[in-house]
Amino acid sequence: MSTQTPELDTRAIRAEFPALADGRAYLDAAAGTQTPESVISAIAGAYRQGLSNTDGFFPSSRHANDLIAECRQAVADLVGGHPTGVVMGPSMTALTYKFSRLLAREWSPGEEIVISRLEHDGNFRPWIQAASATGATVRVAEVDPDTGELPTEQYEHLVGPRTRLVAVTAASNVLGTRPDIARIAAIAHREGALTYVDGVHATPHMPVDVQRLGADFYVTSAYKWCGPHVAALVAAPELLDRFQPDKLLPASDRVPDRYQLGTPPLADYAGVASAVEHLAGLAGPGSGSRRDRILRAMAAVEASEERLFKVLLGALLEIPGISVFGRALRRAPTAYFRVSGHTPDDVASRLAAQGVNVWSGDNYAYEITRALGLQPQGAVRAGLAHYNDHSDVDRLISGLQGI
Repeated sequence: MSTQTPELDTRAIRAEFPALADGRAYLDAAAGTQTPESVISAIAGAYRQGLSNTDGFFPSSRHANDLIAECRQAVADLVGGHPTGVVMGPSMTALTYKFSRLLAREWSPGEEIVISRLEHDGNFRPWIQAASATGATVRVAEVDPDTGELPTEQYEHLVGPRTRLVAVTAASNVLGTRPDIARIAAIAHREGALTYVDGVHATPHMPVDVQRLGADFYVTSAYKWCGPHVAALVAAPELLDRFQPDKLLPASDRVPDRYQLGTPPLADYAGVASAVEHLAGLAGPGSGSRRDRILRAMAAVEASEERLFKVLLGALLEIPGISVFGRALRRAPTAYFRVSGHTPDDVASRLAAQGVNVWSGDNYAYEITRALGLQPQGAVRAGLAHYNDHSDVDRLISGLQGI
């Protein structure tokens, strides 16, 4: 496989997304991406073909089993896991609540967990609540308010022999900050602690390898990378075998089946597999496995988004009255800012009227927005996806200059 990072054909990519035909600038990808025709067709096709519940002797039931297997394999290929270590769920928050309760069964009063101020509340509040129920102590890694960085060195003091879990995001959903997960995980593992990594905002923007990250649990949401509204947790199968979640007595005790309650959204699983295929094809046809093609394509996505984000960020910094929060050296392509004299809601509303989609508020990053003094209004968030181009950025900047 070539080591040269290929270029994205953004015009061809944009043509795959029916929603983009409305002419709006979709800079709201940090809260969920648009969906390519291939994913829409895969979901519709799953319904058009005979589709029944699982584990039957007839074709439509075998079809359901195939969709589950294909979905798990696709997610494993995306992040470098194993398909029998993929647990599907309705959302990252739902999965994290489930696993926080499950892992907390092993905690005792006086033992510790470490979380960070950088987190989406879905990787903060569940752990706080689980610790409270067990008597475990919570220690919090702080963010540098000037840079938005999560200094790794503090984990040397926060993590110790009584630490049972370290939960941390691979990329902030508002500041874009990308902590050094591999180093944090190495510190955690040195003390025998598990790591739980929120990969929701990282997965759409870069190649992911859960092994190299040192993530014992890695969570990602398909709707952030052009799939349907489902999520996945990826872990080593033998780690999942260690825990016994509550389940119905007749339900399978196999891993990972015992973690998934009830009948799954089977057609959406077809969409997940199709979304991974979409990502794998972003850099054009290539040789090697799907995993090889994903790594190549996501390296191209990362490089392309970095170039466009540099333009966006540079233009924002040149507009008088705009304050941009966070300036981490490694970051996802997400800008979080305020416009002097205007509330974030006012800015987002006026941009929406001009055909530019951005978000306002804290975007569930409650702790970091509070630490930065941005509560209760938050700020404005504009985020890139691989289908964005210079025209989207130009429209955002033009709209802000008008405001």
